[in-house]
Amino acid sequence: MNNIKTLINDSQLNLSTLIAFTRAEHKIHNIEYKTIKESGLTISQFGVLEVLYNKGDLRIGEIMEKILTTSGNITVVIKNLEKDGFIKKIQDPSDKRSTIISITDKGVNIIEEILPEHIKNINNIFDILTDEEKILLKDILKKFKEL
Repeated sequence: MNNIKTLINDSQLNLSTLIAFTRAEHKIHNIEYKTIKESGLTISQFGVLEVLYNKGDLRIGEIMEKILTTSGNITVVIKNLEKDGFIKKIQDPSDKRSTIISITDKGVNIIEEILPEHIKNINNIFDILTDEEKILLKDILKKFKEL
């Protein structure tokens, strides 16, 4: 029991830093996701459409590498987006076993409707920081890639 209390006391700064980081992350995501949820899309659906809008046609594996959301079931997300007419699947001409995902005009329209408000929302979130603080925060967070 004393060993645990000592460990907690010795780790207080790390523990309180983790708590502050986690609370900030949750707050940021709740605000960020507001505009996406209002559109009727899920976070994963938005991520897929946004990456296709910005990067062009991609294979499912490439989409999974690029989207910022974690989606354990990307195939269901793709299937639902296709069913709703936001994307279409095209057989890869260079590899008949592979499928390319392409955004449709309907998908472009919804992303162009959501993105301006979404970006404004993100800008509002980070307006709390100065440009120097944003750069410092980015540099600090990049250090976690080394773990």
